Amino acid sequence: MKTDHIIALIARVRDKAYEFIIRELNKRKITGLVPSHGGIMSTLLKKDRVPMKEIAERIGRDKSTVTALVNKLVRAGYVVKEGDPDDARITYLCLTAKGRSLEKDFEEISEKLISNAFLGFSQAEREELVKGVVKMLNNF
Repeated sequence: MKTDHIIALIARVRDKAYEFIIRELNKRKITGLVPSHGGIMSTLLKKDRVPMKEIAERIGRDKSTVTALVNKLVRAGYVVKEGDPDDARITYLCLTAKGRSLEKDFEEISEKLISNAFLGFSQAEREELVKGVVKMLNNF
């Protein structure tokens, strides 16, 4: 089997996953969100108040990228920023009621995405694929 096109295949999977997420958001009439907001929103749905630095580390993005993504979430009314009274360098993120209201939608979209991605895979195949992709990621 030819393997030298793996990066192109991974990019196509990402593109298809993003298209899937956008379709699901549109079906649910959820506006102001794009797939790149998913990591931030998911983190905040699990933990009430998170420093921006921690968000950047969790989603593997630099601070300037996270700042731009967060600012869009703030403008859309999903997230608020809070300063740390003891350290002006720290900014915390919290979901608004509007952001928190998306929890069920996020769970459902995530479950559908994973189910679709692994359709026809055995549990062993799923685990091997994930191990291989993690190994590849760590090579970089």
